[in-house]
This record gives sequence, C-alpha cells and structure tokens, in this order.
Amino acid sequence: MAFADLLEQVGSTGRFQVLHVTLLCIPVLLMASHNLLQNFVAMVPPHYCSAHSNLSESQLSPAEIRLITVPLSEAGKPQRCQRYVAPQWHLLDKNGTSTSQEDDDVVLQGCADGWSYDMTEMTTTIISEWHLVCDQHSLKQMGQTIYMGGVLVGALIFGSLSDRYGRRILLMISHLLMAVAGTCVAFSPSFPLYCLFRFGCGMALSGLGLNTFSLIVEWIPTRVRTFTGTATGYCYTVGQLLLAAIAYFITDWRWLTLAVSLPFYVFFLISWWFHESSRWLAINNKPEQAVKTLKSVARFNGRHEEGEKIDVKMLQESMKKEMSCSQGTYSSLDLFRTPKMRMMTLCLSATWLSTSFAYYGLAMDLQKFGVNIYLIQVIFGAVDIPAKVVVTVCMSFIGRRPSQSGALIIAGVTILVNILVPYDKQTVRTCLAVLGKGCLAASFNCCYLYSGELYPTIIRQSGMGWVSMMARVGAMVAPMVQLTGDYIPWLPGLIYGGAPILSGVAAVFLPETLGTQLPDTVQDVEDRGSVKSSKVQVSTKEAMILQDTKADLLKQAA
Repeated sequence: MAFADLLEQVGSTGRFQVLHVTLLCIPVLLMASHNLLQNFVAMVPPHYCSAHSNLSESQLSPAEIRLITVPLSEAGKPQRCQRYVAPQWHLLDKNGTSTSQEDDDVVLQGCADGWSYDMTEMTTTIISEWHLVCDQHSLKQMGQTIYMGGVLVGALIFGSLSDRYGRRILLMISHLLMAVAGTCVAFSPSFPLYCLFRFGCGMALSGLGLNTFSLIVEWIPTRVRTFTGTATGYCYTVGQLLLAAIAYFITDWRWLTLAVSLPFYVFFLISWWFHESSRWLAINNKPEQAVKTLKSVARFNGRHEEGEKIDVKMLQESMKKEMSCSQGTYSSLDLFRTPKMRMMTLCLSATWLSTSFAYYGLAMDLQKFGVNIYLIQVIFGAVDIPAKVVVTVCMSFIGRRPSQSGALIIAGVTILVNILVPYDKQTVRTCLAVLGKGCLAASFNCCYLYSGELYPTIIRQSGMGWVSMMARVGAMVAPMVQLTGDYIPWLPGLIYGGAPILSGVAAVFLPETLGTQLPDTVQDVEDRGSVKSSKVQVSTKEAMILQDTKADLLKQAA
C-alpha cells in the first residue's frame, strides 16, 4: 500500500478536500492585489511646480497663474520640474505666446514651493503625499524593488522553516504577517517606514504562496493535481481583475492598502481549521499525529470505519518509498555537480529570471501606455485566461520545450517591436504589450510544470527553490531598469525584449519531457536520452512482460 492508497481510503476528493482547497485558494485572490498594488498606490499624477507664494492672494484664475509660472515643454504641456524664477506677466497679454529670443532670456528654477497635482484618477498616492517626483522620482522604483526583495527573503526563510516546522503553522504566521504589515503600510508616516512594511508584505507573500501550494498538493490525489493547479492559477488571474475593481472605488492609497490587507486577519482565523499535511508529519517522525489527522479527514468525508482501520504500522509501510527517497544528504550544489544537471539548471535559471523580469517590467508600469489605468489593468489580467489555455494545449500536443521557447521569443519580439511604434499610436502599443504580457504569463505556466518534470525527485524541491529565487531576482531588477529610460528612452524596452529572446534560445537546449517518466535520481537525468537509458527502459518492459506471462501461466495451472 502506498500513501496515495491511504488517501483514497479516507476520501481523496471528498468534502474535506473541496472545502480545504477552496479556503486555501481565496487568499490567492488578494495575493495578486499586493503584488500589483504599486500600480495604484504609487500612480504618478500629472504635476507641475506650485506658484510663487506672493501669487496666492492674486485675483488670477488657476490657469492664468500656471501660465505665468510654469513654462511649456516642446509638446505644449506644463513642465513638471521647472518654473520661472519670476512670474512672466507679459504672457497674459500675449495669450501665452512668446518669441524664441524671449525664451532664451528667461531664467528657470526648480520647484521651490513644491508641486501641484491633478488628482483625477486617485485622490492621494504615495507620490503626491511624499512628493516622489523630479529628483526623487527614482524612489518609486526603489519601493517596488524593496518589496520584491522581501519576496526573495521570504522564500528563503519560509521555505526552509516550513520543511522544518510544518506547512500549517508557517501559513498562519504568513497570514498574520501580511495583515499586520499591510495595516502598518496604510498608516506609515514616512516613505522609509512604508518601504520597511512593504518588505514585510513581500516576505508574507512568499510564505503564503509556498505553504498554500504545499498544503493543496499534499492533500489531493495525483489525478486531480493538474485541474487543481490550474484553478489555483486562475484565482491569481481573477485577483488582478479584482484589484482594478477595488482601486476604482477606493481612490485613497491608504484605504486601498487597508482594503486588501484587513481580510488577512479573517484568513488567519480560518487557517486554524487547516489540517497539517500527513505526508509531512510521517516523514518528520510524527506518525501518531499523522494517523490522527487522517482519521479526522476520514470522519469529515463520512468514512469513519475506513479511517479507524489506519494505524501507525500501516502508515509507515505506505511511506517506505518516500522515506527511501529522502535518505542521503543533498544540497543546491547537486544542481551543478554533473554536466547535464549544470546545463539544465543554467538554462532554467535564464528562463525563470527573464520571464519574471520582463513580466514585471510590463505589469508594473501601466501608465506608460497612455490608456486609462483601470482599463489596462483589467486587460492585462484578462489576457492571462486565454494565454494559459493555449500554452496548456501546446504543451500537451507539441511538447514542453517548443512551448517554453516559443512563448519567450514571441514575448521578446513584441516588446522590441513596441519600441518602433510612435508614442501617439496608443492602441497599437497597448495591443503589442498585451500580447507580450500574455506570452509571459504562458511562459510562467510552462515554467512550473517543465521544471518539475526536469529535476529528479531527490532534489526537486531544491531545484524549484533555486529557479524560484532566480525569478525573484528578475522581479527585483525589473523596476530599476525603468530608470535607464531617463538617459536613453528606448533602452528599457530593448532590455525587457532582449532578455526573453536570449532565454528562449537557451530553452532550446533543454530536454523534452512530454510523455517521459519523472527522473528519481541525478543519474536518471544524466542517462536521459542516452543509449544506456534506452536499454534500461527496454529491459524494464521485457521484465514486465515476463512477469505478466508468468502470472498468466500460474492462473492457468490453478
């Protein structure tokens, strides 16, 4: 008997699993809200220098004051970071026109009296509250980088702690941390404290993602994992649409942050009901607790009698295979010790890093498309739905490798083409960006399945942890690349588009896994595709045929 048989005995797809997965998936809706929250709380409103203090009591209208205070750019819009040293009264007589000679003689200065903001879409943002504009505009990107740094640190900390102390307790801590850190973000009196608490939200996000996924897959049978994994992924997609709706009605950044953080107090209370993974309990020498948990699940599923038959001896027998695979000492160094493992890890690292890098490069700067930010958020979220369907079909029929490589290369090409499209062609630019974002979402979907099939059982968690770390490094770097546009406007697009194309080429060197068995050891990976491996597979088939023939002869003799 295997552990899967024990799970079937207590009800593998019963009421417990349905309620368990549903309650675990609900917080995933708001995980997307925290990941993309900066699109709204750090929205940069149209702004220009405030008028001279001696003009506040004048009888002029706001438009007239701006006319004599703020110079116009070449595009005919008020400059954001400069004003006249002295009011240009003569512009009132000339209806705002001046000769080029007069422009040369005018002396400009910075915004000595602060800025005025056009708060049409949001009533307040961290940009307008702490004046993160002009010389301070890079702090916006730094805030997102710090948040992604928290996601990276959280993955390193919560990943190892969950293997040591259990999935349930770490999930509860993650819920509480997200609720408390999110609340503190909403009440932050300064930008440094805002960044500190957002770092905490990033850590909590990693803990939520890792432990939610583990608790889901370890309580459901293999036959429904694909469906359940897809449903969980679509919860994140719906969460992107939900964020746009919440932000549309809550236009104050503090209240918006509270709205997506307070529900985690409720999730924390609900998480007390969750059952610890019996697999984890058994592997960590807690068989009595594992049996008790299995019996509880059996009662919930209406299989009380079947559950009472389970004892510690039966559990230990069912976990022999898992225990044998866990014997021995393995580390992340095993990902690079042998030639094929090394090549595979390097190619996967490039794939994950560039996918995350380009994805957040597009998804975290929605204002540059010149479209209503709520509409573009909905479009960017909705495109994930068909993208994931298409890539799932492609992976099933044409293979993992061409699907992974093709998604990355198409995404990179669309981003590069967008550089050549004039800025006033907003519809074309938006369509190309949506196509690119959809391909990157498809690449993410492929990455998870493909990487899990490539790495052997004994170091699969280490491999997935490594590539996930590379993805978070890409997400950290992505906001900072935006700053290069201050010097060379087309450079961010070139970097965001070039990285997926290069990694798409690297993905060509990965082995195909469609229709192949999962490798259990590093040697299985090294033998994959070799003559030796083929011979082993043939001999295994011959042994199975002989065994079946022997069984038939025994039945006939009986």
